Amino acid sequence: MNESAPRHTGSSIIIHDGRGSVLLFLRDDKKEIPYPGMWDLPGGHVEAGETPYRCIVREMMEEIETDVEGCRPFRRYEFRDRTEHVFEMRLELDLERTTLHEGQLLRWFTRGETERTELAYGFNRVLGEWFEAFSG
Repeated sequence: MNESAPRHTGSSIIIHDGRGSVLLFLRDDKKEIPYPGMWDLPGGHVEAGETPYRCIVREMMEEIETDVEGCRPFRRYEFRDRTEHVFEMRLELDLERTTLHEGQLLRWFTRGETERTELAYGFNRVLGEWFEAFSG
């Protein structure tokens, strides 16, 4: 990687049901996008002049028509390609009634399922740390 290449800033969210499951979405299976057909945390790129918090609120309205106002910061990660701001929120979502505008599918995953699934963008580390922090 070119070290002078600009890194982008992203925001993502761990939506959990309070019973040990987190919400992931299956990325579109298109060769032209990064990590096609892989499970991923919901989120997106922070736009110019936008805070990471405003980004995640906007992205969740655009992607799943869900209001995540009041979500809390979890951690900030410095990945090789980006700075990622990760938020978390307990939220009851009926996936049958949740509109999905991006990706193929939404699904609840348990800790064990996330550990056995390779996630996009290095999010296995993030979820591993989140489960560790909130399993007490």
